[in-house]
Amino acid sequence: MTSHYPTDSDKSGNTYSDDKDNGSSSFLASPPHGPWSGGSSIDSVENPRAWLAAIVENSNDAILSKMLNGTITSWNASAERIFGFSAEEVIGQSILILVPEDRVQEENTILEKIRRGERVEHFETVRKRKDGSLIEVSLTVSPVRGKKGRIIGASKIARDISERRRLEYRQKLLLREMNHRIKNLFSVASALISQTRRSARSVDELADSLHARLAALTRAHDLILPDLIDSEMKGDRKTTLFALLEAILAPYGDGSRTRTKIEGTDVAVGGSALTSLALVLNEFATNAAKYGCLAVAEGHLSVQCLIDERNLHLTWVEAGGPAIDASHRREGFGGQLERAIITSALHGRISREWASTGLVISMQVPLSKLEN
Repeated sequence: MTSHYPTDSDKSGNTYSDDKDNGSSSFLASPPHGPWSGGSSIDSVENPRAWLAAIVENSNDAILSKMLNGTITSWNASAERIFGFSAEEVIGQSILILVPEDRVQEENTILEKIRRGERVEHFETVRKRKDGSLIEVSLTVSPVRGKKGRIIGASKIARDISERRRLEYRQKLLLREMNHRIKNLFSVASALISQTRRSARSVDELADSLHARLAALTRAHDLILPDLIDSEMKGDRKTTLFALLEAILAPYGDGSRTRTKIEGTDVAVGGSALTSLALVLNEFATNAAKYGCLAVAEGHLSVQCLIDERNLHLTWVEAGGPAIDASHRREGFGGQLERAIITSALHGRISREWASTGLVISMQVPLSKLEN
């Protein structure tokens, strides 16, 4: 049975097939189909060539070989899965079929190293699929020598690292968000102490009021857990928009309903939309407590909720707060987070207007996204 994997080896185990004088012979056979595609297996290790072919064919990594001129000579099943090309389509073609135009020099450099007998290990780069899309891969490329010790080609292992990169990016984003939230908590705690001190008439009253506000702050943060919790737990969580707003604004109240006012039509919120909205509204409230209407005793906030046939229209109106410094009008990480959540997660829109009386935030979210 023929195979497009190494078919012979010397006692050192690292040389294959013929080593012609021109150094460009096809050192691996290349029939249209591999011997172990379709779930074939072997009964023993008595045939080392078949054993080697089975290992290559069943690897989760793309394993291929090429001559020194870059011509592909073998191609396993995972190479087809990762890059989209069948063995028939690529064997005999240049390796550049997988290389984006701006990465061609990388491949030339790799081949130069192979000709010098060097090995390329865990080289992270980008390669191209059959459909033109790009995929992040880690390459390990080794020289292949003939029986006379002459380098006749290269074996290449390509590992798909796109999922690992996605998780690394998510981890960095979560760490950045965690850092942002911790800083916000300290700022909010400081603001709560200042607000409570102004109205407290005794140390005991100050302590009781602070305790109540910090407990409310804890309840609000229970609603904005990141998407690391179990999806089934998230799916079971439901509330209404008004209840969500009241929980988030509770730490900043003065014991009456004159400071914060929620008006309009209530609507159910659940699933991942609950976490998304809680994150955004908590960001609004935190900034108001640090820089806006909730930072001073005379400030007040109105949240207006209107619903039409398709959308929720929420308007956050601050008044009576301190003059907003220009530096606080620039979009920082919190603003970027808000925009990303509203536009990407909730498919909505958000805008800000710095009115003479204070900040006005307008937000529109499709009703169909509020319980997803």
